[in-house]
Amino acid sequence: MSIIEKAAGRLAQKSMETRPRVSSVSPAATPASFGPQVDIDRRPQESETRARENASTPRHHIDLERLHAEGMVTPNGERTPIAEEFRFIKRSLISSALRRDERAGRHGNLIMVTSALPGEGKTFCSINLAMSIAMEMDHTVLLVDADVARPSVLSTLGIEAQKGLMDLLRDDSLDVSDVLVKTNVDALTILPSGASPKNATELLASQSMKLLLDQIAARYADRIVIFDSPPVLLTSEARVLAEQMGQIVMVVEAEKTTQNAVKDALRRIGTCDNVSLLYNKRRDFAEHDSYGYYSN
Repeated sequence: MSIIEKAAGRLAQKSMETRPRVSSVSPAATPASFGPQVDIDRRPQESETRARENASTPRHHIDLERLHAEGMVTPNGERTPIAEEFRFIKRSLISSALRRDERAGRHGNLIMVTSALPGEGKTFCSINLAMSIAMEMDHTVLLVDADVARPSVLSTLGIEAQKGLMDLLRDDSLDVSDVLVKTNVDALTILPSGASPKNATELLASQSMKLLLDQIAARYADRIVIFDSPPVLLTSEARVLAEQMGQIVMVVEAEKTTQNAVKDALRRIGTCDNVSLLYNKRRDFAEHDSYGYYSN
């Protein structure tokens, strides 16, 4: 049975449940199946490179109290239901990102968060996932706003527009460290989308983009990279990005997104072997949102 059929089948089964659980995950994604602990071998120059980046990049303030009031995950925040959900969701993603055995894929630490259609909550989930991983003791997070047509990561976090991904691809004189946005969350760095050109799809499919992703994936052994991607059925950029990702999280809005839309989206990103569904805005009890998570 294909990934598309399995994922769609799980979604159909979930929609028929009369009282879904607060969170569900397949056995493959449970904490018990993480496998042996990985001994990370850092490159000798890594600490010096990170020190140079930190010294040259100013920090931007994120109003964490505002985000917390809006129901988002924040470091040092109280144990909210949504924080617990994303703690659960991130575990298998981190495990796959750090895998070093025969099942390890290319760019395992590059995780694309997307959806079939706009408005399903992919940016909300991208930021919450990045914040949750930033709370880990042994990892840092790079959050990339790759929705170049409609970037929203910076505006959601209350940060002014900056140069970013598209500028890197168009200007050979820029280095990644020139456009990174450091924040008051120590483990969280942002790569903005930058100015969106008309040939954005061609730039994302270029050799320069492939080399940039290789650099981002290998630069730090402890880094997880989250890409807030455009919706798959709306633009061609998402399909181009998917070809370079080690993991893909497909956000599905509960009781709104059709199975046909999900199947179509999964077909278009079918080159990735590690695709998971995040069932968003599910209503379990009264007015409380919760999340279901299904990993293939």
